[in-house]
Amino acid sequence: MNSMPQKMPALMVDVQGLADTRSIPIHEVGIRSIRHPLLFRDREATAQPTVAHFEMAVSLPADKKGTHMSRFVAILNEQVHELSIARFEELLTLTAERLEAKEAYIRSRMPFFVNKHAPISGVASLLDYDLSLEGQIENGVVQILVSIVVPVTSLCPCSKEISEYGAHNQRSHVTVRAVLADTSLHVRDIIDRVEAQASSELFGLLKRPDEKVVTERAYDNPKFVEDMVRDVAASLSAEPRIRRFEVVAENFESIHNHSAYALVRGTPGAQRVPIQTPPIQTRPI
Repeated sequence: MNSMPQKMPALMVDVQGLADTRSIPIHEVGIRSIRHPLLFRDREATAQPTVAHFEMAVSLPADKKGTHMSRFVAILNEQVHELSIARFEELLTLTAERLEAKEAYIRSRMPFFVNKHAPISGVASLLDYDLSLEGQIENGVVQILVSIVVPVTSLCPCSKEISEYGAHNQRSHVTVRAVLADTSLHVRDIIDRVEAQASSELFGLLKRPDEKVVTERAYDNPKFVEDMVRDVAASLSAEPRIRRFEVVAENFESIHNHSAYALVRGTPGAQRVPIQTPPIQTRPI
């Protein structure tokens, strides 16, 4: 065994910290396509495990050669054991501080799991939803955007009206993109509002009595795609923790080889959902 004292390594040059002479600032620089396991805490007492895809970036002044890429990974490993909407805002602020940047951007997407109980038997099963969180700090202003895809059932009112028996239905996706005014909002709060406006909500597992109830519930509550997007928009308009929203309903038609969709943009608190509300910009991760 070598007992000789080890020499300390020579001081290494921080190349990224050197000055740059091209006078070109970089608006975003960072890492993307990194997967990270975590527990997502929402309204339930128990946080659900998931795996999130992250994109993290900051701005870089014109006089700096590079950013410290390793710090992004260090932040994830040190800080992101558990995540929530409120914690996401804290993560954004911490990233700007650790990277010594004026602007910071974090985008993440993950499956969000809800433990649901069938309406009659009460049997429990997990249902997954596609959740995306986007955050940015620009000029000292923080903005958090939540995007959730809620799968539901829709039943065609026209089919019910003209058919002697039965009516065609389909699985539908309702996507809500919401810029938050208050990060105390839970993902489940949005999901509940969407599912309440569908012909029926979905469940991961149903027994025969449950299937009967869900089928009849949809039949008694027919919705065109236009009905569903309007009803969801009206419900979101009553949520003060949302600054503005965009809701898209898409029906994957069961008797056509195409889907039908409708979109509404709005601002909570307005008597009517204003059509002049600008689109909410999102970026694929």
